[in-house]
Amino acid sequence: MTYKLTLPAPRDDIYSIITVAGLSLFLSVELAYFLLSDPPSFHMPSVDAFGGTAIGRDFLNTWMGGRSALAEGPAAWFDFRVYNNLLSELVGVTESYFWSYPPHILLFIWPFGLMPYLLAFALWTVLGLALFVYVASMGGVERKHLLFIAFAPAVTINAIIGQNGFFAAALLIGGLANLDRRPVLSGVLFGILTIKPQLGLLLPLVLVMTGRWRTILAAATTTMVLVSATAWLYGADIWTAYLRQVVPQQHYLQEHGADMLFLQIPSAFYAARLVGLSSASAWVVQGLVSAAAVAAVTWTFWHRREPVLSMAVLITATFLVTPYSLNYDMVVLGWILALLRQRQSNEPADHYLIIAVWLLPVAMMLAGLIYVPLAVLVLLAFAVRLLWQLARSEVSRDGVAPAQLGPLGFCSPSRK
Repeated sequence: MTYKLTLPAPRDDIYSIITVAGLSLFLSVELAYFLLSDPPSFHMPSVDAFGGTAIGRDFLNTWMGGRSALAEGPAAWFDFRVYNNLLSELVGVTESYFWSYPPHILLFIWPFGLMPYLLAFALWTVLGLALFVYVASMGGVERKHLLFIAFAPAVTINAIIGQNGFFAAALLIGGLANLDRRPVLSGVLFGILTIKPQLGLLLPLVLVMTGRWRTILAAATTTMVLVSATAWLYGADIWTAYLRQVVPQQHYLQEHGADMLFLQIPSAFYAARLVGLSSASAWVVQGLVSAAAVAAVTWTFWHRREPVLSMAVLITATFLVTPYSLNYDMVVLGWILALLRQRQSNEPADHYLIIAVWLLPVAMMLAGLIYVPLAVLVLLAFAVRLLWQLARSEVSRDGVAPAQLGPLGFCSPSRK
């Protein structure tokens, strides 16, 4: 006699329950954040938030960058000491800030430097969230599931920290969702995504394997135009200074980062460091996981396979292949989780994994407090499950029903 282990089906209203929980988290965290902070300054950033930071901590970099875009650019701030001395005099912050963005981000954030700080932060958050939800809906998420992504824990973290996760997610989703319908637009969006290069590491591989030559050309052209425009506005040496100062600084932060980074970075490198391995050993672990992620994406896109599952593999592998991303970047996972939720063939294990990944941006921080590298474990389990589903449900070019493709409609034009 053989026994098959089966998981009990989740409650029919489980997604409604966690969506309400996500909304409650968002409202309670936002309310507590402002109640525990001093009355914020409207015009200029100041140390108002609890913990000794400016309201919307990381947005301070964006606002400063916007102001610099209208002057001589941020090249002087590539020096860690110069930038922090300026922030200390201007804002009074006592913690350390790093200027880490590629220079061409100035072409997109300059309007916020024209606004009073608090207004700029509010617009940055509201516009970013609205754009993310809109693009996700255009990328196939049904209207009834939009709250599921709008109140995901990653959204709360991104809003509190003031990061650019909403905009980066919109660029990546927009590019992937338009590959078939508007390949040039996809390339333009991918070119702009170079302001957040770690989220696009696997895109060249997928685009080449699927023969997206128009998209590749558009992405390369867009990137060259942005780089050239930045060099024309601020001098070509802004790029040499960035490569000479900021890139080594980022490498140092990668290897020696501590405290909150251990709780917020989902990579294999930080998972290995979290459990006590040396940096050298952690790089070996990261290399193995990155190689596995590349292999998974290569296998997935070598032939035409079920589109939503393929996109899910790509997005999940993106967080496994890079040694440096943060939980606020995981906003983009909400899109693919909503698409997976809409599939009719889900089994209980699929629903549990969707919920686990949805909760991960907050759950990984709690687990990190007791030195459990939850993020990489959940992402690996999720990726394995996706690959198993793809292997089980191979799709032939002539055997795909319209309902299977769904609203995303991604397919590979070059391979059979």
